[in-house]
Amino acid sequence: MTYILQVLVHTPAHSKLSGPLSYTSALPLARGSIVKVPLGKREVLGVVYGHEEANTQATQDTPAFTYKEIISHTTGLGPLQEEWLQLVEFTSSYYQRSLGEVAIAALPAQLKTLTGDQIQKRVDKWQSKHLASKNAQPLDETVDSNRTPTLSAEQKNALESIEHKQGPFLLFGATGSGKTEIYLKCIEALLEQDPMAQALIMVPEINLTPQLENRIRARFKVQLGLGGIVTMHSEMTPAQRLNAWMAAHLGQAKIVLGTRMSIFSSMPHLKLIIVDEEHDPSYKQQEGARYSARDLAVYRASINKCKVILGSATPSLESWYHSLAQLPMLNSEAKNINKRARYTRIEMPTRIGEALLPELKRVDMNFQPKFTRLSAPLVNAIREKISNSEQVLILLNRRGYSPVLYCASCGWKSQCEQCSAFKVFHKADRTLRCHHCGDTQKVPRQCPTCSNQDINMLGIGTERIEETLMESLSDLRRKDGSEIQILRIDADSTKTKDSLKNQLDLVHSGAVDILIGTQMIAKGHDFRRVSMVAALEVDSALFSNDFRATERLFALLMQAAGRAGRDASFKANKAPELWIQTFTPQHPIFQHLKDHDYPGFANAQLNERQEANMPPFCSQALIKSESRTQENAQKFLNEIKALALETIHSMTQRQLLPMDEHILIYSPIPMSMRKVANVERAQLLIESKSRKFLQNFLLELKERMSLNHQRYTTVQKWVIDIDPHTL
Repeated sequence: MTYILQVLVHTPAHSKLSGPLSYTSALPLARGSIVKVPLGKREVLGVVYGHEEANTQATQDTPAFTYKEIISHTTGLGPLQEEWLQLVEFTSSYYQRSLGEVAIAALPAQLKTLTGDQIQKRVDKWQSKHLASKNAQPLDETVDSNRTPTLSAEQKNALESIEHKQGPFLLFGATGSGKTEIYLKCIEALLEQDPMAQALIMVPEINLTPQLENRIRARFKVQLGLGGIVTMHSEMTPAQRLNAWMAAHLGQAKIVLGTRMSIFSSMPHLKLIIVDEEHDPSYKQQEGARYSARDLAVYRASINKCKVILGSATPSLESWYHSLAQLPMLNSEAKNINKRARYTRIEMPTRIGEALLPELKRVDMNFQPKFTRLSAPLVNAIREKISNSEQVLILLNRRGYSPVLYCASCGWKSQCEQCSAFKVFHKADRTLRCHHCGDTQKVPRQCPTCSNQDINMLGIGTERIEETLMESLSDLRRKDGSEIQILRIDADSTKTKDSLKNQLDLVHSGAVDILIGTQMIAKGHDFRRVSMVAALEVDSALFSNDFRATERLFALLMQAAGRAGRDASFKANKAPELWIQTFTPQHPIFQHLKDHDYPGFANAQLNERQEANMPPFCSQALIKSESRTQENAQKFLNEIKALALETIHSMTQRQLLPMDEHILIYSPIPMSMRKVANVERAQLLIESKSRKFLQNFLLELKERMSLNHQRYTTVQKWVIDIDPHTL
């Protein structure tokens, strides 16, 4: 008997091959089986989407058709579960990508290179290793695996709500309020109730994974063994990712800790999903299928009939809005709007123990000498903290020494020839480096335009702040008389393997007095000795053309402030502090920050967004185009706009789109980063109050574009970005 299999393979997102392809097989492989199939001259990985008996009898009306045969199918792994396929289907449909692209991207790449026998050997080896580690007596008998902290009243109430309510849950807890302990307690309760159950914990960035992983292993390694806990992130080797994926797919890994890619991990017994720091923009994929892992977590919980917890001290405005039963309107002429809360909000506003929230100190830079990098009040405050053996964290979200080199004589600037950005001066290796395309050159000895040898630096980066602090505090000593230690952590200082872990270990051990870094050190880390945080150069986000910039700045500052004063047992000289150098000290954001008033900030922002009809009060999609010239990039989008208007008219005539349902199509404009690596980029924004109608409209627009695809030869690439995070 011969069967025809419908197989998902990785095909271009906007091609006519976006659905499953047909192949023959001697076996009726189950839906979700992993196979290898021929595609052109290549051998590719595929997932069986369905099968039927082949019709070998040719008739006059239905002539026989010859299909290619599958090459092989994996044994020992078993098919992917139906819920996983449903997640792929939803992602493909909602984010306007091909089924095969989403499905294959979610699988370990090494599955394609291994034979069935090799995969079976990997499975057997992993199972035996997991069994041996689980049965082995742990070497460290003193590990605090069963010794858990005493819960606060707020933590007990949170756990009770999660146990007795369905969710989804928005765990809104202050930094240091014990959200991680809530996660661990929920996993403990889950495994006690069902030893086969699996839990997925997601974190926004790789650098947050090791610290949380250590805490999880300390709590569960005796119970689950070393193989019962796995991590998934993009810096793993192909072999490591395959092993972790197999452990989760076979049900041996009970806890999967990973970044946004882990939302697609195959977990047949998934019963709990936790999204830590759910507000973080890193959960939005920016290449390929531009999905939001946070939103997919909520959807996956619904199809798996499991609970999902979104945790943050500064929730995204979308999640905050979904947790409101009534929308507070700050405009006195407006009435409150009643709505159904989609999320159950759980609040934990108090820090564990007697730990205090930081006090806000603002330095008005308008009264400081021109070109001041670190104000005198801030330097004096740093001196006081170091003298008391306390740690200080300096936040500057710009690496390098100086963002721009310029010539005062002719106006030359260190512009990148390939991007709409400046090359950043890195003093350590005397280079100018573009952080977008990676192009690097040596610093010129004189101005390339007028030969002026007096080239100036404009702006500051983490390297320059490090140098300034070394000069300003050169006379400062620790209590034991030794020199103070200043450490810089950013993308430049953490390139080598384990460098980030080693540097964080120095901070935790107390060997570092001042830590300077970008946003990668501002969230998630549990620095027990830090009593002061200083944020520099924050004003640009207050006047950005991106309507989300203020929300992101508030979250970054509040998260950074949360690194100070976390340990009540560490007796600092006085209350922890957050210092901000700003030219706009009266901006409303700083008053909300001073009062630690996220609800007030969020409600004010929601009021502004509702008046402007911005998300979450409307749905958005961006069509982005890339070409060698900006003219061609925008020409393509203008053609799409004309086709979109025709689509709206046609759908309205066929009553597929109500007359009163407005789909707003803006004119094409260059992207904020107009050119990257000699490629010009433009965007077309589409808005609608109805998510459903926007999806239906985009689906029909894509079909019309495929019929006219020969007209669109002016662009190299185009994509649809649903719910874009940057404009």
